[in-house]
Amino acid sequence: MNGSGGVTLEQIEAARLYLFGDVKFLHLLLLLMALDIITGIFKAWKNKRLWSRRSLFGYARKILVLVVIILANVVDQILLLNGAVTYATVLFYIANEGLSIIENLAAVGILVPHGLAERLKKMEGDKKSFSQEFQEQINGKDNE
Repeated sequence: MNGSGGVTLEQIEAARLYLFGDVKFLHLLLLLMALDIITGIFKAWKNKRLWSRRSLFGYARKILVLVVIILANVVDQILLLNGAVTYATVLFYIANEGLSIIENLAAVGILVPHGLAERLKKMEGDKKSFSQEFQEQINGKDNE
């Protein structure tokens, strides 16, 4: 710590390296997460569901994604994989965030490529809520 009791930039960087390793594209993932939150707020505003529990659950999931990346980094460190697991994990979540952003944009009426919009509609029709999926797992019903 510096003389004023604050945290230095070097300490923040050391903590980032310790938690996330030398993860490529982490900044891109964080940017996409922020854009997903912003487009999700627009979608919720359009649907008049701005203060729903669903949005709070979504914010918590963003934090849990970072926890998963930290765990992937730990696995990489233990198995001496030079960041391969962490890199794959970050790429997976980048793709996931990108799809979510496009879905949000389509929901608020922003033009997206036709083929992509059709696939999103199909995916939307196939979606089950978390509680439905959880209830099916508890009851032992698997509709796949």
